[in-house]
Amino acid sequence: MVAAVPVIAIDGPTASGKGTVAGLVAERLGWHYLDSGAIYRLLALAALKRGLDLTDETGLAVLGRELDAGFVDGRIWLDGEDVSLDVRRETTGNAASKIAALPAVRVALLARQQAFCVAPGLVADGRDMGSVVFPASFLKIFLTATAESRAERRYKQLIEKGLAANIDDLLRDLQERDARDASRAIAPLRPCEDAIVLDTTKLSIDDAVHFVLNLAVQRGVVPVA
Repeated sequence: MVAAVPVIAIDGPTASGKGTVAGLVAERLGWHYLDSGAIYRLLALAALKRGLDLTDETGLAVLGRELDAGFVDGRIWLDGEDVSLDVRRETTGNAASKIAALPAVRVALLARQQAFCVAPGLVADGRDMGSVVFPASFLKIFLTATAESRAERRYKQLIEKGLAANIDDLLRDLQERDARDASRAIAPLRPCEDAIVLDTTKLSIDDAVHFVLNLAVQRGVVPVA
């Protein structure tokens, strides 16, 4: 099914807008949506709850394969508990970035991600959707933006969710996470050779969504509205 189902892969760093854009594109097309970052965040949260060392690559890989997780009606579940808010906390995100650098963890979660690829199509966002998880994607987009603008977006997101946030801390964390993601040995954060790079620093969400949809139409997989 992974080879037969059309996939739009949208990659990029934290707070580049990829999640919001991917979700809206999937909604407009009536396709499925994969937030791959949420899967890593779920594993990180499960590890934190169990007191598992974030450098225990083998233990984390085992936990990743056995993870009791679910995505239902926009909510995220772990071990039968709604953790939709907990997975978005900065502590969880930082932990997810650390475990995502471990090769065995990425291998353990690969099948979970590919299982989202079902008809009529999939829009997947993450950091290695176009390069590793769905390399045959008919459309690959890499969203980027300045660290300062991404920190501002992340700050607004957290405040809207009722979570405490400090913009200076967020900027520092984003820069550290960017460096960690870009320098990891496996699936480093960078655009694929066949990806189209879109800088969203000065773009609205609607502009970015239209950009992706127009490209999908040009590629001939999505019919003209």
